[in-house]
Amino acid sequence: MSAETLLALYARRALSPVETLRAVTERVARYNPWVNAFAALNPRALVAAGESEARWMAGRPMGLLDGVPSTVKDLLNLAGFPTRRGSKTTDAAPAAEDAPAVLGLKQAGAVILGKTTTTEFGWKSPGDCPLHGITRNPWNRERTPGGSSSGAGAAGAACFGPLHIGTDAGGSVRIPAAFCGLVGVKPSFGRIPQWPLGAFAHVACAGPMTRTVRDAALMFSAMAQHDLRDPFCLPDEPRDWRQGIEDGVAGLRVAVVRRLGFEPPLDADGEAALLGAAKMLEEQGAIVEEADPGLPDTRAIFGRVWGVALARLVATTPPEKRALLDQGLAEVAEREGGMSAVDFLGAEALRIEAAHAMARFHQRFDILLTAATPTAAFAADQPTIRPTEALWRDWAPWTFAFNLTRQPAISVPIGLDEAGMPRAVQVAAALYRDDLAFRAARALERAAEVPAGAPLAEPA
Repeated sequence: MSAETLLALYARRALSPVETLRAVTERVARYNPWVNAFAALNPRALVAAGESEARWMAGRPMGLLDGVPSTVKDLLNLAGFPTRRGSKTTDAAPAAEDAPAVLGLKQAGAVILGKTTTTEFGWKSPGDCPLHGITRNPWNRERTPGGSSSGAGAAGAACFGPLHIGTDAGGSVRIPAAFCGLVGVKPSFGRIPQWPLGAFAHVACAGPMTRTVRDAALMFSAMAQHDLRDPFCLPDEPRDWRQGIEDGVAGLRVAVVRRLGFEPPLDADGEAALLGAAKMLEEQGAIVEEADPGLPDTRAIFGRVWGVALARLVATTPPEKRALLDQGLAEVAEREGGMSAVDFLGAEALRIEAAHAMARFHQRFDILLTAATPTAAFAADQPTIRPTEALWRDWAPWTFAFNLTRQPAISVPIGLDEAGMPRAVQVAAALYRDDLAFRAARALERAAEVPAGAPLAEPA
């Protein structure tokens, strides 16, 4: 069930948060050993569900999400739990306070089920890490759920509750969403506050991962609240981001984009999904044409941002623990660690140039439509080889440009391929026009026919 469905049932006293939580936890007990989505489960979840049930029985729910099971990626602080970031090098001491996005969910009444797995420090797209091993895709356990929000993607597809927080510095919400048949939202930079800031602070965002667009907007409403701890946070007034989401795309100008400063690879199924999505928008009244935003080569820009962040991460890891790091992470850090300040500032100047080009492009177009990933989910067990090339060839070539430009982008499931794996497209809007991105995503969702979750077989 979606969060909206659960909330409507709670309001009618047709279902209780305790009943919901018990159903979800039974499902987790049955399937999580097969999927490996969780870094930790919350032993107080049942208490929180009971408190929510009492509020609903009194007719006094505390917020938009009261009693809805939710999860938190293990890159964000959840008070009372360690933030291990998928790494054997991190401190096992519990965090003292909640991250802003987590606080937003709690203040809206969400029941936190637990923390989900992540690739180490969120550095890559394959869904494994040294601390927790391999997380698997519920659609096919031989496939990866993607990353770095690997556990959130797997939990969403396995129906371990409807709401999941991921983080996205180069596609880490949108890639696992695409691989797992979910809606994944990378908001405008600053819309959802973050603290403490991670390795990729100046391009990273927290965002919802859900099974419906409306649930994503509902969750977004709870997360997108100003928090003084984040110096980059927008001073937005609280709002319900579902308002206007059904307004459709009639009259909107949509650019089908195939170049993001280079030509990202795309297989035949991805091409069919992209053309199908363009037709869906056109049939709903959008004005669709192919266009090129004229970006500089975003591979060169993001490669430097990514590499320098990882080099700094390794440099701040105690020398005696560096051997515990993911080998690929250390490889990228070593390769990029000698970059000069001049080169890095040059990349930053190009990033701003890309953002400027996109702003100009959005004077002509309301929405960009692109592929989300080059292929469907690849093998879960395949080794990470030549990660710098894999970044723009296999992992994130369609997603990282929008982190550089800081504009909102949403991965939307569009169908299944012949192997029964989800395929998705991506819609993006101008910086701070998250509302338009939600409208376009909802329009695609209405037209597409995608199952609400993975048809899980009996666990082996």
